Amino acid sequence: MDKPVCLIETASDGKLFVQQSAMQLLEQIQQPVVVVAVVGLYRTGKSYLMNRLAGKQTGFALGSTIESKTKGIWMWCVPHPTKAGTTLVLLDTEGLGDVDKGDSKHDTKIFSLSVLLSSTLVLNSQGTIDNRAIEELQYVTELTEYIKIKSSDEDEEDAEFVKFFPSFIWAVRDFTLEQKINGQHVTEDQYLEFALKLKPGASRTVNEFNLPRQCIRNYFPSRKCFTFPFPTNPENVSSLESLDPADLSPDFQEVTERFCKFVFDKSEVKKLKDGYTVTGRVLGHFAKTYVDTISSGKVPFLENAVIAMAMIENEAAVKEGLEVYQNGMEKLKNSFPLELKEVSSEHQCLSKTATQVLMKRSFKDSEGTYLKSLEDGINKLFHGYLCQNEEASKKRCEHILSSLSGTMTEKLKKGFYATPGGYVLFSQDLEDIVKKYKTQGNKGVKAEDTLKEFLKKSSVESNAILQADNKLTEKEKKIMEEREKAILLAQEINTKEEKQRQLEEKMEAERRGNEETMIQMKKKMDEEMKLQREEAQCAMDSKLREQADLLEKGFKEKADRMSEEIEDFRRKNKNAEKESDKLFKKMIINMDKRHAETMNLMKRQHSEQMEAIMSMPKPSSDSSALVLRLLLVGLSSFAGGSCPR
Repeated sequence: MDKPVCLIETASDGKLFVQQSAMQLLEQIQQPVVVVAVVGLYRTGKSYLMNRLAGKQTGFALGSTIESKTKGIWMWCVPHPTKAGTTLVLLDTEGLGDVDKGDSKHDTKIFSLSVLLSSTLVLNSQGTIDNRAIEELQYVTELTEYIKIKSSDEDEEDAEFVKFFPSFIWAVRDFTLEQKINGQHVTEDQYLEFALKLKPGASRTVNEFNLPRQCIRNYFPSRKCFTFPFPTNPENVSSLESLDPADLSPDFQEVTERFCKFVFDKSEVKKLKDGYTVTGRVLGHFAKTYVDTISSGKVPFLENAVIAMAMIENEAAVKEGLEVYQNGMEKLKNSFPLELKEVSSEHQCLSKTATQVLMKRSFKDSEGTYLKSLEDGINKLFHGYLCQNEEASKKRCEHILSSLSGTMTEKLKKGFYATPGGYVLFSQDLEDIVKKYKTQGNKGVKAEDTLKEFLKKSSVESNAILQADNKLTEKEKKIMEEREKAILLAQEINTKEEKQRQLEEKMEAERRGNEETMIQMKKKMDEEMKLQREEAQCAMDSKLREQADLLEKGFKEKADRMSEEIEDFRRKNKNAEKESDKLFKKMIINMDKRHAETMNLMKRQHSEQMEAIMSMPKPSSDSSALVLRLLLVGLSSFAGGSCPR
């Protein structure tokens, strides 16, 4: 994007809605996204910081009057300057506290959406972090009006927010005070923590003082502060975007560079609960879900939104996986007919790729529903391609036999074989056709089956010629009849054995495919469990730091209450991990069961085919000996009357 676009617009009636054009832009971003949103009072220079993060002098509108320039939420997507394969999504929000707004809750909605969509939230303010500045952050205390974790356990939700909320940066603009507390120089972060310090006591005044501070401490897993001095002379502030860097304060430039570097280095990729990585496409869907829910007057439940998004993404992942498989098989189809081993090999390779596509995009498929859907879809497509390969093989084999038997067919029409000794001539021509057919390549899986049908059809002509050949004695005709039966029987056995071999190849492909799917599934399970533990540990560390700070500041009662909260939090995390492990194991069992059912079906087919081969009739020993002696001597000597007696 060469410039920002409006993502969430404020309509004339004050309602929010997502711009479809922005959704289409996000839909194209398949990369993970780092989402940085800036919020704060209007006319405090938010847009300037976002332009700097975009690496541009201009882009987001900078107002030069008391009128707020940014309405709704504007978006600028640029390549991340330090994280390869990642997109940096910058969200510049409508200024809070604009007197032109009629809806007193409008600012809270904008603030809530910024929290929901970002992985790093930048709060931009002017002057100092004093009580007035913090009191103006009533939006933080109202967050739970517009954000809920789940539809149950509402009293315990605060403990879970830390898993969902972004990291927090407070950017203090036009800061002129000395960074000292009790005469001691402090860092920017220490200055922020001092401003968020709680007061002891339980009076109404103390509670009102503590509430916004406690919310910030509870909700945001990490906090950072930057204090910016005046950027330039007051008369030049209105034209900040057009100023030459030389006209900006060196101190201001130094802090701006530190701010940008920190955001680039420390801002994490946007993730959902349990560590699922958000792409531009997913971010767009979430923006629409949240805006539609809030605009309808309802409260978005984060877990419900994640579940709804999982359904959309998982269905799309199945579709994408099937497309990958089908596109690959369509290319292979151009080479049909092929041997089954070649088709199975490509099927296995493409199945692996399709499963990888599903694994990469899907999430919360704890029961393996979508994995099974992909497997079923692939198996259905595979069966179709096997049928197409068989049809191509049959056509090719029929074409070869038709070409090779063209001369023999013409001789039959002209009655060439309807003469004494014609049977031997016909048999020799037929043998010659079979020999040439055997040497032909690229016949595919129906080679033996098609030859069997050809020989069965030819045996009708052969028998008629045999019975009409008066050069042969009745005994010789009997021998030839036995020979015909032996040839057809041998070809029947060849055909069944070929089908048996193909079935064994399918069984081996199924076994290898199942092993590969299990490996991929286990890998995904391990990754998801690792992310779940890391997320829980990060949230736990945040709570332990908060508890330690409360103890240090003398809030023992609050710290003791936090101990109960932490234990409950730890218990819930362990239970969630156990439940995830239980669901994963159940999914593996179901996969094993499906594989076993498929293999058992193939084994039954294999046994039935073996029984059919073993039960096929065998020529009598006397007839077999006669046919063997005949074949050893050859038809030519038989034609000359030297048939063995």
